[in-house]
Amino acid sequence: MTTSAVVLALAVFGASAVEMVEALTIVTAAGVTRGWRSALEGTMVAVLVLAALVIAVGVPLARLVPINVLRVVIGALLLVLGLDWLRKAVLRASGHKALHDEDAIFAKTVADLSPGSAKEAGSETAGSWRHGRRDATGFTVAFKGVFLEGMEVVLIVITLGASSGHLALASGAAACAAVVVCVVGYLVARQLSEVPENAMKLAVGIMLTSFGVFWVGEGSGLHWPGSDLMILVLVGVFAMTAFVLSLAMRRLGPSRRAAAAGSVPTE
Repeated sequence: MTTSAVVLALAVFGASAVEMVEALTIVTAAGVTRGWRSALEGTMVAVLVLAALVIAVGVPLARLVPINVLRVVIGALLLVLGLDWLRKAVLRASGHKALHDEDAIFAKTVADLSPGSAKEAGSETAGSWRHGRRDATGFTVAFKGVFLEGMEVVLIVITLGASSGHLALASGAAACAAVVVCVVGYLVARQLSEVPENAMKLAVGIMLTSFGVFWVGEGSGLHWPGSDLMILVLVGVFAMTAFVLSLAMRRLGPSRRAAAAGSVPTE
């Protein structure tokens, strides 16, 4: 397996794990408050829709679009996505943005979904959310949570997999992340704050940005020194840049917005 394939698999696995931890928080909250049957059904439907999107979009991209055009376009998309992850990670590391807290998000979601809550009472499904053992609200919340978080996973799988010719590898890495997150989530129940999600987001942002720069250059005809090994150099450069920026911004002190009490970060 080449260096680029290894880094690709790690990037997809890390990004998928981060998004799936967030999805797991929503599904767990829906299952606890509205019933596990509906929450799991919503999850399975969302997973099937996402898998169909990968097959419907990823395979044609890999087969029909010229590889250099694909790498430039997808490299640019990865740069936008990776730099956004890096920006948020640097802001969190420097204290200018609140850390992502899955336990706080879980508690807020449970409160919102609990029967009798203000949000539940005002929803369109209130009053008609029980049908036998099924719960329309639980199904909808689980479906939306998994689908919305999973769309970023699909984007990463398609972009990384199609542009490198390793769509099967990218899909397999995402599937492995799903299995790992589900197993860990089952074992530790709702102790989701133990997952080092903020550090994972920083690492994934670095890898996505590195791939974006590498493929934009390669698709434009640039011959990188060392070929695929240049990806590791780019990873090191962006990691050092993020570290220096975090230290510099930390000296400026946290912003009032990040220090405000009672805020629950959602991304």
